[in-house]
Amino acid sequence: MITLKSVTLRRSAKVLLDNASVTLNPGEKVGLVGRNGAGKSTLFALLNGTLHEDAGDFSIPAQWRMAQVAQEMPETSQSATDFVIEGDTALLAAQNEVHAAEASDDGERMAHAYMALHDAGAHDAQARAQALILGLGFRTTELNNPVDSFSGGWRMRLQLARALMCPSDLLLLDEPTNHLDLDALVWLEAWLKRYEGTMLVISHDREFLDAVTNVTLHIDAGKLTRYGGNYSTFEDMRAQQMELQQNAFAKQQDKIAHLQAFINRFKAKASKAKQAQSRVKALDRMERLAPVLASADFTFEFKEPANLPNPMLAMEGASFGYPPPAEAPAGTPSTVIVQNVSKSVMAGQRIGILGANGQGKSTLVKTIARALAPISGTVTEGKGLSIGYFAQQELDVLTPDSNPLEHMVRMARAGLPAGQSGREQDLRTHLGSFNFSGDMVKQPVGTMSGGEKARLVLCMLVWQRPNLLLMDEPTNHLDLATREALSVALNEFEGTVMLVSHDRSLLRSVCDEFWLVSRGGIEPFDGDLDDYQRYLLDEAKRSREELKAALKHPAEIIEQAPPPPVANKKVAGNVKALMRDQGKLEQQMLDLQTKKHGLEARLATSLPPQEIGELGTQLSQVDAELAVLEEKWLAISEQIDTAS
Repeated sequence: MITLKSVTLRRSAKVLLDNASVTLNPGEKVGLVGRNGAGKSTLFALLNGTLHEDAGDFSIPAQWRMAQVAQEMPETSQSATDFVIEGDTALLAAQNEVHAAEASDDGERMAHAYMALHDAGAHDAQARAQALILGLGFRTTELNNPVDSFSGGWRMRLQLARALMCPSDLLLLDEPTNHLDLDALVWLEAWLKRYEGTMLVISHDREFLDAVTNVTLHIDAGKLTRYGGNYSTFEDMRAQQMELQQNAFAKQQDKIAHLQAFINRFKAKASKAKQAQSRVKALDRMERLAPVLASADFTFEFKEPANLPNPMLAMEGASFGYPPPAEAPAGTPSTVIVQNVSKSVMAGQRIGILGANGQGKSTLVKTIARALAPISGTVTEGKGLSIGYFAQQELDVLTPDSNPLEHMVRMARAGLPAGQSGREQDLRTHLGSFNFSGDMVKQPVGTMSGGEKARLVLCMLVWQRPNLLLMDEPTNHLDLATREALSVALNEFEGTVMLVSHDRSLLRSVCDEFWLVSRGGIEPFDGDLDDYQRYLLDEAKRSREELKAALKHPAEIIEQAPPPPVANKKVAGNVKALMRDQGKLEQQMLDLQTKKHGLEARLATSLPPQEIGELGTQLSQVDAELAVLEEKWLAISEQIDTAS
């Protein structure tokens, strides 16, 4: 078990844990909660050995294996699959020992090394890694793409997959849902429920915490308080405790006032001096209770829109996607993701936009926000439409080198909404209402935390006084208090809301209808979020079965799959020939993998040293042949991508 006894922990001069004590038992799933800056990440640093206690006793079983998500952005040309496989530290150590044993030509050492390699799960490492990668939202065509070909958010998903790949007794997760869509979040919840070790997770997603935790650890004022139950249970118990504490404080204050009144009245009378003195002593001995100091909640509101066009906008036969890159040859077609959409958005609607990763949710929102032009069809805006857009990547609408005041001044000069003032003092006052005051108004955005950037975008949206709010993952980096404030503000907003979010609590509280973006189209989703979670799990199951079938009969699957769109018959013929070659290679690789598993199984049995050496040599040859075939497969894949 993990034990903290009277632990004090400092970061520079700041005391983050002060005489804190708690015990966490093996197998418990713990949600770590508290205000930003309370010390949650510092406690993680104590657990992983980065920091050491300044006082008190901290203990964790020495034999426990630990896994956590690396926070640095990976920069490597390794394939996504290989990068994640390397997260299995036990497998990596076993592979290194095999290489060392082979180099030493020690038959007995080789026998032990091959057995350890088999026990470490070498035979199914690739399948395990790819299941994690696909579960977190990647496509099958991306399994062998280089890590540095992905954007930052996707690389952090690979870091998460790498941590999950690592065999562990203790798993530390710090905001694991920040870069996930709802489909990946549902998959992660299911995975964590099956995890058998001890887990500590920091998250601002209350439904996620409710789903995966059974203990809540609250950090407040340097103390650790353990609550049995998930986040909702913690909220109820905490509210009851605060009410009891406040009632006890009020009673004590009444008693103190009564004693003080007696002392003040009779301290000068000789006949009552003894009684008055005893009451003075009673006051001195009394252990004073502290009042409940409720943290100042952050609140804001969207101003009433100047007008409400109805419909807000109308889409007729519209197709959404991306134009060809500037360096593409002339005549290269646009990439269409969602097509033939004919829908209207009415005043006052509150639409939640659902869809598995990559189906086109953000593309739809960007097109409505005018960040992208429709590929075809029309998007007609109502007269007086004013759009407030919260981009999934905050820096899409922020300039890293500019500060909050400069952002507000630029926006004010671009065109003021009705009834708004562009005076600098008014802009400063507005920034102050979003906790940007003093020197913070001159701090470059690029140096701010994710939560501060998100708050600045909300600050700018409120100032714009929109009548249509487009929110694409607005809760990334927001703490629970700010998420609650956003939920309240959106519910009181009198305009139209279109919301993409993996925060189910926000979707439930704000949206009264859902659109499903799926398989190139948009349809109303007839159901609630629980129905949608079941739909996502069914889709994930279907994808896994398709992948299994492809791995079992790769050549057949490739032949049966419809060819990708091509410009002419000659290119189509080339692609088909390449795919046939690729299918043959995959079959050869499958045969070699089968042979490899057979050799590993034989090496796991008791054999004479000479036979072990022969089998080890054969295994090395198989690995070399596999490496050559994989290189050829990658080369053909690149040719197919280019031709397509």
